[in-house]
Amino acid sequence: MKDIETKKEFVQLRAKGMSFNKIASILKVSKTTLVGWSKEFEREIANLKVMELDELQQMYYVQKQKRIELFGNQLERIITELETRDLSDVQTEKLLELKLKYLDFLKREEIDLSLQIEEEDDLDQLLESFNKSIKRVNI
Repeated sequence: MKDIETKKEFVQLRAKGMSFNKIASILKVSKTTLVGWSKEFEREIANLKVMELDELQQMYYVQKQKRIELFGNQLERIITELETRDLSDVQTEKLLELKLKYLDFLKREEIDLSLQIEEEDDLDQLLESFNKSIKRVNI
């Protein structure tokens, strides 16, 4: 019978996706034993996989956040530089092309602002609330 540490190492290796053959070679345990352990520790292996994937996703998110910050900083520098330049020397066709490109970018940034309501009464209350808000702004 193998000790607890060997079984823990099996769970970790299996959670990382290592094959039974490779694990058998590392731990010096028969493949048949490993298949049995796999059934015995199925939940632990699955949970460890989830935790490792979560850790990878967190690491990826941080990297993605850093890239967004970097691109955002570069974009700010580009915008600052462009504000100092005169576009009068840009050809009409190029200006039209840029206009369409920027309109497309802005369109992609739009957010769907549709309201979710369950019943007609909710719609009436919502409209009444909007009317009150509008009256406050108009006054």
